Amino acid sequence: MNIQFCKYQGTGNDFILIDNRSTIFAKISSYQIKKLCDRRFGIGADGLILLNTHSVYDFEMRYFNSDGKEASMCGNGGRCIVSFAKHLGIINNSTKFIAVDGTHGAEIDEFENVKLKMQDVNEIEVGKNYYFLDTGSPHYVCFVKDIEDFDVNKKGKKIRYNKRFKDVGTNVDFVEIMENNIFVRTYERGVENETLSCGTGVIASTISFSLLSKLSNQEYFITTKGGNLKVFLNKNENKTFNNIWIEGPANIVFTGNIKI
Repeated sequence: MNIQFCKYQGTGNDFILIDNRSTIFAKISSYQIKKLCDRRFGIGADGLILLNTHSVYDFEMRYFNSDGKEASMCGNGGRCIVSFAKHLGIINNSTKFIAVDGTHGAEIDEFENVKLKMQDVNEIEVGKNYYFLDTGSPHYVCFVKDIEDFDVNKKGKKIRYNKRFKDVGTNVDFVEIMENNIFVRTYERGVENETLSCGTGVIASTISFSLLSKLSNQEYFITTKGGNLKVFLNKNENKTFNNIWIEGPANIVFTGNIKI
């Protein structure tokens, strides 16, 4: 079977996007996804996203990690599928779509910057030297120094596969506080490696930074290895967060056909 695809990246977090409105994949196998995402024998990506039709919303997003398993919400992937939907002519400059964690609103400008609305965060576990929260995907957040020289894979894997998380897994974010922003590096479950950027990880890190610093800013600037992002949020008196948005570029890299 030959399929058409588009390769997208959002601050270096890269994805295979497939228009599945004609149900090319009534059922896609883990083997097929792993093969497509393989960086040596396939297209190469951190994950694969299917754009499906939906009776109520503009489209449905189904996201799979590069290990072949269907995953929880991906913030950068969500921004990329919005850009893809505009490329297909499904939407203009705004949309409302549904993903595994519920509905998301989004806006896209002429420069392919996408602003994506995420779910509210009402439960945050604050531990000794860490924060644990779900921003569409679970994240364990630690604050560190000298982040550019930090061994993210070694330290991240140790936490992801510890006794608490080894069965279900968690993403692990390492954060350094800079002058006016934070620098975030993420070990992603399902990829089982560091990615250049993680949207839900950036949001989890921003929320953790807001709690640690006791700031009540509504706009934050975040640096990742793949580029810069903005996070907008409302911090409530009971330390819950709503009206959460993430903004940044979501660009097409190339299009192609592949036989699987």
